[in-house]
Amino acid sequence: MTRIISGRAGSLTLDVPDAGTRPTSDRVRESLFGALDASDLIRGARVLDLYAGSGALGLEAASRGAMTVDLVEKAPRAVTVIRRNAARIHAALRGSDDPARIAVHRVGVDAYLRSAPVGVFDLVFLDPPYDLSDAELRTNLQLLVPALSPEATVIVERGARSTAPAWPAGLTARRDRRYGDTTLWWASRDASQPETASQSR
Repeated sequence: MTRIISGRAGSLTLDVPDAGTRPTSDRVRESLFGALDASDLIRGARVLDLYAGSGALGLEAASRGAMTVDLVEKAPRAVTVIRRNAARIHAALRGSDDPARIAVHRVGVDAYLRSAPVGVFDLVFLDPPYDLSDAELRTNLQLLVPALSPEATVIVERGARSTAPAWPAGLTARRDRRYGDTTLWWASRDASQPETASQSR
């Protein structure tokens, strides 16, 4: 069972796709969001959840005060689940002073990023399938850089045996932490780094 851990929708149960996704465990999300809250990186943030799966990461951010949450997922069954979960969160947030705007995008990550708005997102989660190659992840990150706000934070979740992300120009590694068979890598936008040709659109 997956649930929203804290915030206005805290303890709300989320559905999980029956196949093809790997939901972030409650333990990992609790630690991750505790660190994000402590750094005041959620409230009012514009959040992007790539390879959203059940939408648990982005919807947790919505529960904790994010301003907008965009959930990107290509698998049709997962998108159906995300939309159902997003509707539950929306209902739970109804009546709050400034509920998050939640949008679900049924599209591949690269395709979404190639047309994403420039300089918008403050907090980005990438939780790709474990079989995503290092080269594909690097392409994701290169395409992501132009969409980031000047002080954005990017968090990549991969298997503990995976190699560290190859951060492109414009992103600087900050820290990493292992939780059992999962590792989270943090990076931040480095506005002093110019975009490379592969990053520009």
